[in-house]
Amino acid sequence: MDDELVLRQAFASDPRKGCELLFRRYYTNLCNHAIRFVYSKEVAEDIVAELFANFWYSRVFDEISTSYRAYLYRAVRNRAYNYLAWQFQRTDSMDAIEHMPVDTTLKPDEVLQYSELHQKIEYAIQQLPAQCQRAFLLKRIEGKKYTEIAEEMQIGTKAVEALVSRALTRLRAELKNDWFLGLSGLVILSIL
Repeated sequence: MDDELVLRQAFASDPRKGCELLFRRYYTNLCNHAIRFVYSKEVAEDIVAELFANFWYSRVFDEISTSYRAYLYRAVRNRAYNYLAWQFQRTDSMDAIEHMPVDTTLKPDEVLQYSELHQKIEYAIQQLPAQCQRAFLLKRIEGKKYTEIAEEMQIGTKAVEALVSRALTRLRAELKNDWFLGLSGLVILSIL
C-alpha cells in the first residue's frame, strides 16, 4: 500500500497517530536532508523537530493537498534557508563587532590567547587539502558565492559546498580541544 494513502487514512481516523507515523517515517531522512544545507546535525535536528511541532500544533496536516513527503522536504529546505539567512545576518553583526574600537584594557594573557588562537586557526587552515583550503578561503575569507567559486575552480556548485563543509568539519575538529582559549575561541569557532 502507498505510504501517502496510509498516512492520509491515519490522519483521517486519528491525527495524533498520523503525525506519529509521519514522524517515524520521515524524521531521519528529513534530518539528513537538512544537514546538506546547514552542515550541523544538531541544527538539522532542531529544524526538523520545530517543523513537526508546528505541523502538529498548527494542524498543518489538514491543509496539505499535495503529498506529505513533498511538503515536508520543501518545508525543511525553506527552514534551512531561513536559518542560513539568520546565520548570515549574525555573521554580519560579528563583522560589525570586529570593527568596533578595541578595548585597550586587555590583559597580557588575553592578548597572548588571541594571538595563539589566531596562529592555531591559520595553521589549521594551512593543513587542509589544497582544494578544501582554496574553497574555504574563497567562501569564508573573500565572501564569494558558491556559484562564483564553482566557476573559478571549474567544478560543480555541489562540489564546492562539499569542500567548504569538509573544511569546516576539519577545522572544528582540529580546534575543538582548544577550549582553554575561552570565549574568544567559542566565538571564532561559531563563525567558522
